[in-house]
Amino acid sequence: MKQDSPLPAPGAPLQHYISGAPFDLQSVEAMTPEQSKVFQASQLRLMWWKFRKHRLALISGIFLAVLYSGILICEFLAPYNLHSRNMDYIYAPPQHVHLFHNGEFVGPFVYGRQMTLDMDTLKRNYIENHDDVQRLRFFCQGDTYRFWGLIEGDRHFVCPAENGQLFLAGTDRLGRDVLSRMIYGARISLTIGLVGISFSFLLGIVIGGLAGYHGGIFDLIVQRLIEVLQSIPSIPLWLALAAIMPITWSPILIYFGITVILGLLDWTGLARAVRSKLLALREEDYVLAAQLMGAGSSRIIRRHLIPGFMSHLIATATLSIPGMILGETALSFLGLGLRAPITSWGILLTEARSVSVIAFYPWLLLPMLPVILVIMAFNFLGDGLRDAADPYK
Repeated sequence: MKQDSPLPAPGAPLQHYISGAPFDLQSVEAMTPEQSKVFQASQLRLMWWKFRKHRLALISGIFLAVLYSGILICEFLAPYNLHSRNMDYIYAPPQHVHLFHNGEFVGPFVYGRQMTLDMDTLKRNYIENHDDVQRLRFFCQGDTYRFWGLIEGDRHFVCPAENGQLFLAGTDRLGRDVLSRMIYGARISLTIGLVGISFSFLLGIVIGGLAGYHGGIFDLIVQRLIEVLQSIPSIPLWLALAAIMPITWSPILIYFGITVILGLLDWTGLARAVRSKLLALREEDYVLAAQLMGAGSSRIIRRHLIPGFMSHLIATATLSIPGMILGETALSFLGLGLRAPITSWGILLTEARSVSVIAFYPWLLLPMLPVILVIMAFNFLGDGLRDAADPYK
């Protein structure tokens, strides 16, 4: 049997043994591969992992990414040109896409239509002709257009059959395809939120940052100004600012004017958020160290304070963009925002301001559907980003 090693005699020095193997923190801590992966991950990766668990926010982000990618090629995606008129199909209801005809697979197609006029109500009635099968064409030649107003083109993702019709969302009072105008209108309605939030971010970060970092009389003036602006009802303020723009302005100037108006009205909430954050962060030791090293106020705010809560600002931006989209839609719907020939979802909804039009032609309300979907997607995305902004919770 193996005998135990004898104990050292009382008072004798203890023997020490030193291992020559390199020190390995992971082996000492005995972390599993999963724990090691989390331990070595960056904060950005941790935020992505937490955001990915928010399924609704992830789906909303993919949906918005597809929409914003589509506005780059809206001329190609739209079946018709923005200004194409089909005078034989005024106020035509939406057509349905079919795959089978008389039990046989034909592929995507629509049935042709014949128009009759009701002499009592002067309403146009469209009757499908089931003997007229019009197969859809893909990646085809159709109406000519100028891609981004620069390059001539005539290629479309989907086109009607030769001498056929394709009105998946119906037509308006001038025989223009509503779906094509919705696709073109997405370019204005979606970008006006991005441009407006950029202007709002600039004002909110600069004014709120200076107020929170310096305080004093400047902070007092800014807070009183914010309170005055937030106490004014939104719609009357929109109307007053929109009425300032001259009627002789070009559509492009009006577009930028609307974005400036929306930015001027939305910076107040962001400025207060930035101010409250800087009031807490300016007392940190690293801010005092930067001051002792001679860093100026603008550098401390820009390089040390703002990055500390940039994730919070991104989440705030995603929640502010829907308000700007709704603001443009409301102004255009009231006739005080964008004007033709610019097309946006708000301008398309002006066709449905009459109750009689809605009763007879309800498909003119379809431009309201993308507005609702985009607003919901931005709200879900903002919730996901806000939760992922602090991955250590």
